Amino acid sequence: MTGRIRTALLGATGYAGVELARLLGNHPQVEKLLLLRRNGVTKDSYAAELFSASPDSNGFDFHPLDWGFLKRHEVQLLLLATPHQVSRSLVPEAIAEGLRVIDLSGAWRLKQAKHRSAYGFRDEDSITASELTSKAVYGLPELSGDCIAAATLVANPGCYATSIILALAPLLKADLINCEHGIISDSKSGVSGAGKEPTERTHFVSVADNLSAYSVFNHRHCGEIVEQLNISSSEFIFTPHLLPIPRGIMSTIYVRLKCMTKESEIESCYRAFYAGKRWVRVFATPRLPQIRFALHTNYCDLGFCLSDDGWRLVIVSCVDNLLKGAAGQAVQNMNVMYGWGEEKGLQ
Repeated sequence: MTGRIRTALLGATGYAGVELARLLGNHPQVEKLLLLRRNGVTKDSYAAELFSASPDSNGFDFHPLDWGFLKRHEVQLLLLATPHQVSRSLVPEAIAEGLRVIDLSGAWRLKQAKHRSAYGFRDEDSITASELTSKAVYGLPELSGDCIAAATLVANPGCYATSIILALAPLLKADLINCEHGIISDSKSGVSGAGKEPTERTHFVSVADNLSAYSVFNHRHCGEIVEQLNISSSEFIFTPHLLPIPRGIMSTIYVRLKCMTKESEIESCYRAFYAGKRWVRVFATPRLPQIRFALHTNYCDLGFCLSDDGWRLVIVSCVDNLLKGAAGQAVQNMNVMYGWGEEKGLQ
């Protein structure tokens, strides 16, 4: 498809939602972006302040969510940057109204009930929810681009999950990792990854000059990661940490290889797997990614160090949690869905 489409966004109030509104508002293939709010929810002051500063502020009015309104405005694609349970409730209605959907929450990412139970979803129609769960496409374009193109419902990946899955997928496909020895991911995120709603953990006095671990062994992205990589939960340890910076993720991943391997083999594995993939950059060893290189871009930066004995590998993966980890990836998914270049609206 080469023409322009009409889109609507519900949830342009949090950090990722505001980033998504900015990207969609400047996207060359988006004819008109409609910003929506849930009934009974007033315009968020944070978003209102940001959008009022826009030279096109009249185009950023928030409209109450109404399916008839979207139909009259010929909206084809609905993007949701809403809480998990809200997305879980709204998507069946949106699909029934003939809309395609990209959902940034965790509502439709997980196929296995044991992993999905971490969210405690309440489905009014369990049969419809089950059908949509089976049809939802996990929106990581580097791994499932063909499925995304034909999808009605795309489940945008989590930010931590994006950094870890892209780092491990090439090596697992090449059968290089000794999974029985265990995979460890030590991941660190800026405070925006915790969302805009303030908590005791995200107050300035708690975050500044500090580094803290949280959700050890029970972070919601664990199930997402093991499902997509097709590994066992017992083979994977993921510990997230909160960095005293606004945005960005670094995942440092430790694996043992199945056989003695050369640096050139590891690098070739990555470069072959991501050949032609616009938004993955593979660093030539011994260079390693840093958060600052990926900030304000849609790139996932990958690098590695191999031990002298050729058996132990450390992988470093960096993304901007609000872009490749959220809003930028949603736009990348939209580009794939409509047959546009994956760089559209993201350069």
